[in-house]
Amino acid sequence: MKKVNFLILAFIVQSFVFGQAATRKIQIAILFDTSGSMEGLIEQAKSTIWSVVNTATEMSADGQAPTLEIALYDYGNSGISTTNWIRKHCNFITDLDSISGHLFSLRTNGGEEYCAAVIQTAMNELSWSSNPQDLKLIYIAGNEMFNQGPVDYKVILKDATQRNIVVNTIYCGPYEQGVRELWLDGVQLGQGSYFNIDSNQEVFFIETPYDNEIQKYNDSLNSTYLGYGEVGMHRAEKQKKEDLNAETKGQAASVERAVAKSNLNYKNNSWDLVDGVKAGQVNLAEMKEEDLPKEMQGMSKEEREKYILTKRSERQKFQNSINNLSVKRNEFIEIEKKKSIEAGKEKDLGEAMKASLKSTAQKNGFTHK
Repeated sequence: MKKVNFLILAFIVQSFVFGQAATRKIQIAILFDTSGSMEGLIEQAKSTIWSVVNTATEMSADGQAPTLEIALYDYGNSGISTTNWIRKHCNFITDLDSISGHLFSLRTNGGEEYCAAVIQTAMNELSWSSNPQDLKLIYIAGNEMFNQGPVDYKVILKDATQRNIVVNTIYCGPYEQGVRELWLDGVQLGQGSYFNIDSNQEVFFIETPYDNEIQKYNDSLNSTYLGYGEVGMHRAEKQKKEDLNAETKGQAASVERAVAKSNLNYKNNSWDLVDGVKAGQVNLAEMKEEDLPKEMQGMSKEEREKYILTKRSERQKFQNSINNLSVKRNEFIEIEKKKSIEAGKEKDLGEAMKASLKSTAQKNGFTHK
């Protein structure tokens, strides 16, 4: 009887941890070839990262938005001094500004591209979720033979399937050439998708009548962030830097970032006072004067609380305005995108990742707005 009771208790605990009580995750590991011929791939990634983030954020499961975690590796670069020329830039993190910063720091150089080795490294090193309901994805992009290097890709992809990690391959070149170089064979061994892109073409952006207004609201949104403590000032500057990085890729990329900053997965509890107080991570009454933003120094406890509530209300207003415009913007883009498909325009990196993300997520019980 005790054994039966123990099994029932274990089932209840597992149901609570992995069931509706837990927010589901979408984990995305991005593995980029940064050999000398991949400059175009990196530029596409910089241009489309916020669009991919927004697609993930638009998913929901059991009425809840999932937590988005992203990890980044590059490989095939002779400037990397580690075994098999593989470099991890970050483990799974929710800090979207840092992800953007890592992408914009990527540089290309010649080297040996070992696809199976970098997949194996990501599978072994990253903190993959143990929740079977979470979505675990790898996107690997490159343009050399998929079977190069000391690791057998067939063994690694079989292991990925057993661990419920979906490996998607993106070949930077003609479709049939990617097939010959085994990038399609790779995904056929698992659950993922194979795509090819022209990494040398510029990302095709669709401008909309809503872009300028969204950017104006983004400027207002930035005024609601209040850096605190030692890292607060630095991180506030980093936020502005990533805004500027997005702007260098054109207005559409900048607008996509503004939309991302208005969604639930853009959280800055560790440095922003508004997010920190809301998350219960900061005790406003006990904060040292020197750790407060300059505009709040000298305020009483009541004045601090009132000021934070005002900034939170302003932020919500600006985010709501951006999100409302984003709905209209997406409708406009979908109409224009059909025209571009009819005109024979190829998928870029962002479109390839978003298509497979939507498809795989929906197969795993997520819905898309």
